[in-house]
Amino acid sequence: MVGEGAGHRFSSADSVPGGHAEQVHGRAAEPARAHGGNPPGPGAKRPKRRRRGSARFAGMAEPDVAPAVVPETAPVLPDPSARGGRTPRGARFAGAAEEPVRPHTTAEPEPPDEEARQLTAATVAALTRLRSEGRSGEAHALLVEAAYWPPARFPLLAAGLHRAGLDADWATLLWEAASLPVGRLVAAADALTAADRTLDGRQLLRQGVARPAPEIGAAVLGLAEEGRGREIDALLDAYVRVRAPEEAARSAEADPERLVPFLLRAARGVSDACLWDLVHALRVAGFTV
Repeated sequence: MVGEGAGHRFSSADSVPGGHAEQVHGRAAEPARAHGGNPPGPGAKRPKRRRRGSARFAGMAEPDVAPAVVPETAPVLPDPSARGGRTPRGARFAGAAEEPVRPHTTAEPEPPDEEARQLTAATVAALTRLRSEGRSGEAHALLVEAAYWPPARFPLLAAGLHRAGLDADWATLLWEAASLPVGRLVAAADALTAADRTLDGRQLLRQGVARPAPEIGAAVLGLAEEGRGREIDALLDAYVRVRAPEEAARSAEADPERLVPFLLRAARGVSDACLWDLVHALRVAGFTV
């Protein structure tokens, strides 16, 4: 009776859970494979879909998974760790990648004349006297006036103030000069750089681009109308280095068609990471790049 019950219990693979059925038929099929034959009987016809082998998945067929579709072409983003090298191309860079970067060249400094030397010496002497007398208000007013001197006189004034120990006054003068019109601002920075005061020139530009984003955009458009590409390059180079990408994107609101390529060219001259950050900010702001 036990034998008959056992035979009846395992007489059909359909009545056995999947995992146990495989074990039974696997043992039955081993002799046939050993003799080179096929497994006997209709039980040898198995479904095409494999069953999971463990008991927890008994009777469950593996789902048919569609193969992943890989696009033929995928956008290649700039490597943030790269510096220089490959140039990003494509419509989203608004043609800026195809334009060669024009290196920023510093204008040749004008040699100071005798009048400039005398005026500088008199100003330094007046500041020294005012500071010694504690007349800081008058000293500050004199510095504001000096900030509007011709840009070529800035290196001479810087040297005079440093010799007199008035380094703090020179820092104040640079701060006041940062509010100059953009053309004069860049010219003053150029004069300082040409006189081997590169750090002063960079500081002046960094402070100068702290003005509101729409004002930067308007200034760039004004320089473009005058054909002053070198000043545009110097201004925007400092701008994209100092300001956040979102602020730089806002400066394009006045005329995106003209300003976006200028901004992209400046960012590309800094690094691929700077370029990608700006591209993302421009797209978030709604500009087509």
